[in-house]
Amino acid sequence: MSSTIIAAANTAAPEFLCREEPPVHNGTLIGFWIYLMSDCFIFASLFVAYAVLGNHYAGGPSAAEVFDLKGLAVNTGLLLVSSVLFGFGMLEMQRRRQGAMLTWLALAGILAAGFVGMEIHEFAGMIAEGHGPGASAFLSSFFTLVGTHGLHVTFGCIWLVVLMVQIGQHGINPANIRRLQCLSMFWHFLDLVWVGVFSYVYLVGVLR
Repeated sequence: MSSTIIAAANTAAPEFLCREEPPVHNGTLIGFWIYLMSDCFIFASLFVAYAVLGNHYAGGPSAAEVFDLKGLAVNTGLLLVSSVLFGFGMLEMQRRRQGAMLTWLALAGILAAGFVGMEIHEFAGMIAEGHGPGASAFLSSFFTLVGTHGLHVTFGCIWLVVLMVQIGQHGINPANIRRLQCLSMFWHFLDLVWVGVFSYVYLVGVLR
């Protein structure tokens, strides 16, 4: 009888305390960093394309003739201030002050939406004057680079609205904290890209 019990115990399936692979610590943040690095390659390619094609006007207008630096300065200020306000929201998240955090995030989103609105107005004005992306290689590379950045900002605004709704429903839980951290990296990354766009595309373009 005892030998039968011992044999059954030896043939039983082994039991493990951990039945599943534990998730990697901060795995989502690491994955998002990898995504941002891939986005860096995209923007780097667009910057290189503009550097090659930016002087090819095909008899059309040059950068100095189509860019309005005063309006661009306002537009740049909107995006940079929105980044500061987003940082204030992240500080309130660490203090677990949901109302103050949502207020700062809403203000950041409004300024970013204003940035997108001014960019659309700029594009519409240029196209109405016959300076669309098909007019020259310079304008094609310009619209592609600046438009890609604008699409990223638009996506960030949509992401922010969705995340604010989730926070309103579920509060500042670990999942929403992780999502906010990813969005914060995305938000500040777009600010850095815009600094490059404003400096190289607009300022250098006007001075050529």
